[in-house]
Amino acid sequence: MLDPITIVANLETAGFTHLVWIPDSHIGTWEPSLGKSRLAPIRVAREGEAVGLAAGLMLGGARPLVAIQCTGFFEAGDAVRNIAHDLKLPLKLIIGVRSWTAHLLGKSSDNCPRFAEKLIQAWDIPHTLLDPTEATPEQLAVALRGLVGNPGPAAILWAE
Repeated sequence: MLDPITIVANLETAGFTHLVWIPDSHIGTWEPSLGKSRLAPIRVAREGEAVGLAAGLMLGGARPLVAIQCTGFFEAGDAVRNIAHDLKLPLKLIIGVRSWTAHLLGKSSDNCPRFAEKLIQAWDIPHTLLDPTEATPEQLAVALRGLVGNPGPAAILWAE
């Protein structure tokens, strides 16, 4: 299982300058480790705002990462479309997929897992799925290198 210290250290190593986020579910557990990191965490009120703020940071030369939950990704769809496809900015996302594990076991009626991957595919955003309860630090590093190495928008679907 990946712990918050390892996750934040890997985000730093990947070269992100800012984490634009809404600390929800599993992603919210990173907050204490972020306080001790080089990353500049920026908390926003809405997910569409996170995407717009990340666009401004990219235009200013920063390398932000947006971390939001799947339902927030659904809400931010128009901002994602505009930033990724109209402006062609290399938007990088970690999308927490709430109830993923319970969904796989047939123990959740939450439809977020059912739609998260379909929606990221609909937006033509390359993505990988990472389960932090099973992933090793090296697997996280590989996923982040893939995210950073993609010249366009890309995402990690973060199983919760």
